[in-house]
Amino acid sequence: MDGLFDVELDVEASAPTGGGSLSGEVGASAPLAVRMRPRTLDELAGQTQLRAPGSPLRQVLDADQSLSLLLWGPPGTGKTTIASILSRQTNRRFVEVSAVSAGVKEVRAAIEGARATLVATGQETVLFVDEVHRFSKAQQDALLPGVENRWVNLVAATTENPFFSVISPLLSRSLLLRLESLTDQDIRSVIERALHDERGLGGRLTLEEDARDHLVRLAGGDARRSLTYLEAAAGAAAARESTTIDLETAETAVDQAAVRYDRQGDQHYDVISAFIKSVRGSDADAALHYLARMFEAGEDPRFIARRLVILASEDIGLADPSALTTAVAAAQAVQLIGMPEARLNLAQATIALAVAPKSNAVTTAITAAVADVKAGRIGQVPATMRDAHYEGSKSLGHGAEYIYSHDAAYGIATQQYAPDTVLDEHYYRPTALGAEAAVKERWERVRRIVRGEDQTPS
Repeated sequence: MDGLFDVELDVEASAPTGGGSLSGEVGASAPLAVRMRPRTLDELAGQTQLRAPGSPLRQVLDADQSLSLLLWGPPGTGKTTIASILSRQTNRRFVEVSAVSAGVKEVRAAIEGARATLVATGQETVLFVDEVHRFSKAQQDALLPGVENRWVNLVAATTENPFFSVISPLLSRSLLLRLESLTDQDIRSVIERALHDERGLGGRLTLEEDARDHLVRLAGGDARRSLTYLEAAAGAAAARESTTIDLETAETAVDQAAVRYDRQGDQHYDVISAFIKSVRGSDADAALHYLARMFEAGEDPRFIARRLVILASEDIGLADPSALTTAVAAAQAVQLIGMPEARLNLAQATIALAVAPKSNAVTTAITAAVADVKAGRIGQVPATMRDAHYEGSKSLGHGAEYIYSHDAAYGIATQQYAPDTVLDEHYYRPTALGAEAAVKERWERVRRIVRGEDQTPS
């Protein structure tokens, strides 16, 4: 199995002192995501940094070390699964406590049960705490005795930055492992295995390519979600007495009024193109329409956020310097919060960028500069600009006549910075739109001073 994802484990979560090694077979009636849960580290998809030979996690499993782990990553990337693999491969009891519903009492009961089992039988316990960032300081403090005395092998999972959400004593006593979102190819592998593996659908159904693409997009890097949707689609196909899952069946099964992307992805690219062009064209309403279509189609919100970050510099630039800050903040919010709430952040950024003044001066400036470099217009770095810190550099004339800008009038020195070959080039040509109008006025005066044409900046 090459999937890696979170699933609800078949343990008695309401009885903290219970647990199991998870070595038994899962029943056929269990959810598909449970049946397809990876059983060994070699069965995982994605997280290659964790599966590599000699990696900390590999060492913990292979050497059967007693060590507490702190798993940090987005939903559906394998935090619960890693805990179950650790329990299975090391023959430890498994106990799960959810930070959403458990309190200090439940935490202490779980640790006391683990200690009693260790004393009575010598068997160690993996204590899995999901969403540990939801625990208060007092609840996290309650974990410390079990960790310090090795009564439990704590595996704590969080979707938030542990340096802000986990207390320092617990953080310092745990091995921090960062999990990354699964790629589309990882999700495809998970779906493919579930289609053919006997633990899954056993090859009884065929999934059409456009339906597969739809499920991958809806999953958004979450393998558990992809299998949940696949199972729903398989059920819908069975209800129709069909052995094929087509796009219509997949859409109906997951109750999504999706944009119908075709097999080559033309609609996918058409919609994102129309979205960007609408923002560039300052039509906030049209941009919101296309944004909503992408939301409903299950488009990866990170993809949308990345395009907004690019647009902030490509089409707005210094006409509104806050545009890039807004776009980056939205991208960070997507990572921190996730969908569906992050759609508000993306909508806010979309509107802000749509109504902002536009300028492509940054784009044309770097494009022209790169074109000259590619054309071979390199030239020698002026001697005054060369590094003068190493021994013998001054004898070569490096930096000999360099003027420290802060020593010059107005903090701007008249001297040659560019090579001779591009000395007269004028790459950055600011517009008079928005905040760039003020930048334009200052830049033109500064440029003249640098080139010795004027001595009085604005």
